[in-house]
Amino acid sequence: MKRIDSHQHFWKFDPVRDSWIDDSMAAIQRDFLPADLKPLLDENQFQGCVAVEAHQSEEQTNFLVDLAAKNDFIKGVVGWVDLRAANISERLEHFSNHKIIKGFRHVVQAEADDFMLRNDFRNGIAALKSFNYTYDILIFHRQLPAAIDLVNRFPEQKFVIDHIAKPDIKSGEIDSWRRNIEEIAKAENVLCKVSGMVTEADWQNWKTQDLQPYLDVVFENFGANRLLFGSDWPVCNVAAEYQKVVQTVENYLSQFSINEQNKVWFENAKSFYKLEI
Repeated sequence: MKRIDSHQHFWKFDPVRDSWIDDSMAAIQRDFLPADLKPLLDENQFQGCVAVEAHQSEEQTNFLVDLAAKNDFIKGVVGWVDLRAANISERLEHFSNHKIIKGFRHVVQAEADDFMLRNDFRNGIAALKSFNYTYDILIFHRQLPAAIDLVNRFPEQKFVIDHIAKPDIKSGEIDSWRRNIEEIAKAENVLCKVSGMVTEADWQNWKTQDLQPYLDVVFENFGANRLLFGSDWPVCNVAAEYQKVVQTVENYLSQFSINEQNKVWFENAKSFYKLEI
């Protein structure tokens, strides 16, 4: 069975630029580059990955494009562009010269809860469709209502929710997140990444059963046809090594058919991002 890691990052660590990687995340306060990831992909039977922006600049997008040109296992790039810019169509036209770029992401979790309601941001989202770009929704669970409004306004735009919208797994709070997941999953243009869960749990003491209720909710609502695996490497390293993240999802998926497993591991990422693999 083929596999694609639909969500991981590369960076050359800069303590000023990357201030979000604070001392509590000392395990990832260093460079993480393709040579670090390739052995992990090979050991866990992955044929490729999608590199997602980790710093909001066009320089980061160019950095990932350059890495992909030198490492053919990077099958796609989710970059950053200022979606609020008045010249957004011009910037997207520029990036469309790089076929490896499949979509874009803004770190909305760091913005005000109503950020996605801004006219300039929505103008940027509207521009994506002309270039067939996807959009990765990175939010905290409290921002789901605004995300629901967004995806319903753009029914032709392809969206994917990163990290199951970051529920508070550590505290076990689930009810409001579940209600919002049930609502956003009604929008058929929205997929969801099975990613980023261990870092929302108790980093030192999480157990597989802590994640299960949240996995149940996304599988019940999105189904195997609209879920895709992502490791969130190397961020996951603060709570679990790559293989542990993979094994956790493997164990959960064992209850599903081979066809359903194949969709989560491979087919959904390939079709969503239009990967050549």
